[in-house]
Amino acid sequence: CGLGAGVAEAVVVVCPMETIKVKFIHDQTSASPKYRGFFHGVREIVREQGLKGTYQGLTATVLKQGSNQAIRFFVMTSLRNWYRGDNPNKPMNPLITGVFGAIAGAASVFGNTPLDVVKTGMQGLEAHKYRNTLDCGLQILRNEGLKAFYKGTVPRLGRVCLDVAIVFIIYDEVVKLLNKVWRTD
Repeated sequence: CGLGAGVAEAVVVVCPMETIKVKFIHDQTSASPKYRGFFHGVREIVREQGLKGTYQGLTATVLKQGSNQAIRFFVMTSLRNWYRGDNPNKPMNPLITGVFGAIAGAASVFGNTPLDVVKTGMQGLEAHKYRNTLDCGLQILRNEGLKAFYKGTVPRLGRVCLDVAIVFIIYDEVVKLLNKVWRTD
């Protein structure tokens, strides 16, 4: 379930948006930026490279998003099952759901930050340096070392833990509400 959701979101939304974001950020930090704003940047990327220009790093994005959601759903389901023990209907306090969501988020950060670093490399303005996703990863390892695969872990950890905790709390509360509104018994 999580893997499929991650792959779908990677193809439909994440890859084009992340590619544009990364190119825009890199452009804005260059000595002479060529994009006058976000929409101008999108228009120029599509004009110069076609839609393909918004799908750079698709393989890395699919791997990252697929593993991201697979890890989150696996950890969250495992923690829920552990908490509920022999009673699958045992209610979960939203605070507990939030703590479990934060743990699931942390697991996904530690599990796939290396893929996120490779994805960012494949989507940046310097992406032409890499033949493919594997080549990007190998060049990062050769040129920057193993530590480079965990660049940005701490800020990502803070953002993702909170994000995943909130998503799972909202999901559970909406399901409870819908179950009250549309009773099937």
